[in-house]
Formats: sequence, structure tokens, C-alpha cells
Amino acid sequence: MENLQAIKQRFGIIGNDLQLNRAIEKALRVAPTDISVLVVGESGVGKESVPKIIHQLSHRKHAKYIAVNCGAIPEGTIDSELFGHEKGSFTGATQTRKGYFEVADGGTIFLDEVGELPLTTQVRLLRVLENGEFIKVGSSQVQKTNVRIVAATNVNMHEAISKGKFREDLYYRLSTIEISLPPLRHRGEDIHLLFRKFAADFAQKYRMPAIRLENNAVKTLVSYSFPGNIRQLKNIAEQISVVEEDRNITSEKIIQYLPDLKGNLPAVIKNNDSKNDFANERDIMYKILFDMRNDINDLKKLTLDLLKDGNSKQVREENHRLIQKIYKEQETEVVPKVEVVQIPQQSNQNNYDFIETIEEDENFSLQEKEVEMIKKSLEKNNGKRKLAAKELGISERTLYRKIKQYDL
Repeated sequence: MENLQAIKQRFGIIGNDLQLNRAIEKALRVAPTDISVLVVGESGVGKESVPKIIHQLSHRKHAKYIAVNCGAIPEGTIDSELFGHEKGSFTGATQTRKGYFEVADGGTIFLDEVGELPLTTQVRLLRVLENGEFIKVGSSQVQKTNVRIVAATNVNMHEAISKGKFREDLYYRLSTIEISLPPLRHRGEDIHLLFRKFAADFAQKYRMPAIRLENNAVKTLVSYSFPGNIRQLKNIAEQISVVEEDRNITSEKIIQYLPDLKGNLPAVIKNNDSKNDFANERDIMYKILFDMRNDINDLKKLTLDLLKDGNSKQVREENHRLIQKIYKEQETEVVPKVEVVQIPQQSNQNNYDFIETIEEDENFSLQEKEVEMIKKSLEKNNGKRKLAAKELGISERTLYRKIKQYDL
């Protein structure tokens, strides 16, 4: 068996990270067997190298090796791609076609992004793993295949299983041996080595001098998190090689090619549909109204304290923060003077009439907003109460009652 360094040179793997070396050693150990292997790691860490090592160092190396990107094949055709189909089995099936499992008989299939497989396809794949049998789309004849499967994913499989997106039994069949590749940010000593290799490759490709990083630029590069991993590093090396005239790259220059460090990038905004937009507007509106109500309640408390005890030192001390909030003053030792409004003392019942008025105005404001939202939702859904009620987050019966109540 070839040693570790020879394997790295043969398959173009650069780096001396301990986790990387362990992953390669694990691949070397399982290669002579027919055990199913699952390669896990973030997107862009180079997972495709592991199945190549396993295939080339196995007894299947002279048979076919097929790499399939499961995430790139439409759900409606993936069964046909993997297992084949019979003529006339669906629209457009003008002739019988062999699938990858039939073509690669005796060899190895690499299923990249296996976590994206539809559940129906997962059932078919489980049968292949268990007894080597599959059935073509549109056929009833069981066929045999002798294929080794190496799969890879950047999905958290345990989370996918808990959400019902991936079969637990298939996961355990695939991950007889699990090989984990570390992200680039955990391979600090390898980052500059990889960058120099990419810079040399692009210099040869574009027939220009290779770029070189100054010491401060190397520190900046190594400290970057690289969410896109090796793929992103290669992209950055190519950009700098083509764009920069000065072949000595400083820290200030390299920062311009690191997205998180630029500081002038546009914000990433999620695309929300109109339903979510309406819900967000409603939530904001409710929050504003609740804040207004809290402010009014604070004013009620202050007013009652003033009516009971007057503009005393105790009242000012107890309501110090509230007075500052009302007058929008900075924290200071000086307490603002509060003018006490004298209200005729006719009867205890009428002393707080103005407070009741505030509550009525508040309720009236909430009612107006509720009517306005119901109208908007009904207009938006063309008068369909069921859809409007769902959008408003209330039952259809409640909506019907409110329509009657407000005479909408």
C-alpha cells in the first residue's frame, strides 16, 4: 500500500492537517473492502477526493467509477437516471435505457449530496444496499448489480432524520464507515500552502508571474473563516491573479477579496412572499400599539401619584426613570421639575374621567387598526374568508363574527 505522502501527490491533496491525514488514512484502510462509506463535511472541503482514493486502491479499480450529483438531478427523473427505465414507461421514454447501477456493475458509484435524494428513491437505494437488487422504472423484472456505494453529504444527517427528510435505516447502511473532512478554517497551516499552489496554477494557465503574499497578507488570509472552504480560496486566488497588476499582495489588497471583511457589501435579505410581508406588518403594528399602551399606563401611574401626593420629593425619586423617559433627557442627578395640574375636586368618581377617556381612545385606535387589517386581508384574498382568516391568524368563525360586528 502506498504511503500517505504518495497518496496526496497522486490525488492532488495539499496539506498536513492532522484531521485531514486521519481521513485519508481511514480511506486507505477501507479501500480494499466492499464496505459502504459516507463522507461528511461542509461544501467545498474536497469530499470528491475520498471516493476516488477508495476506488483506485480497491479491487474494482479496473471497473467503472461513476460520480452522480444527486442534488442536480430533478426529482421526477432521478429514479430513471439511477436505475434505468423501460421503453414507454413515461412520456419521452422512446427507448429502453440503462441506469447508473446497471452500467457501473462491478465498479463504484459515488453519490454526491446524497442527503438531497427524494424519499421514494431512498427506498430503492436501500434495497440495492441490502441485497444488490433493483427494478427499472416501468418494469417488473428484478435485476442484480454488484456495485460499491460511496456517498457524501454536507447535510446534518441526524437533523434530516429527525425532520423526516432522510430514512434512518438508509443512513446506517450508508455510514458503515464514516469519514469526516475538516473545514478549511480548522486547517490554518494549510491555507497558505493551498493558496500558493492555486497561484502557481493560475500563473501557468494565464501565462503571467505568480502572485505572492506579504507577511501581513498571509496573517489576514489565515485568520479568515472561509465559509466556502477550498472552493472559495481557489476562487480568491484566481481573482487576484487576474485583476492585480502588482504581484506582491498586501493585507489591504487581499481584504478587498474577502467578503465578510469588506464592510460595503449589500445586506442579504430573505425573499418573503406577500403573506409573510403582511404578517410582519401586522406584528410591527401590534408591537407599536402595545408600546403605546405601556407608555399610557406609565403616564397614568405618574398622574395618579401626583394627584395623591403632589409634586413631592418621594414621587420624583420613585418615578425618576419614568420622568426621564417622558422628557427624553440623559441620566443626570438633576430631576426635572414637574408641573402639577390642579383638577377641581368635585367628587371621587369624576377625578379620573380623563383617564377613562384615554382608555376609550386607545381601544378605538386598536379597533380601527383591526378593521383596517381585516379589510386589507379580504381585498387581498378576493373576499375569501377562509384564506383571509388563515392570513390573519384567526379562525374563520371569528372572522365572520368580526365582519358582522364591524358591518364590513
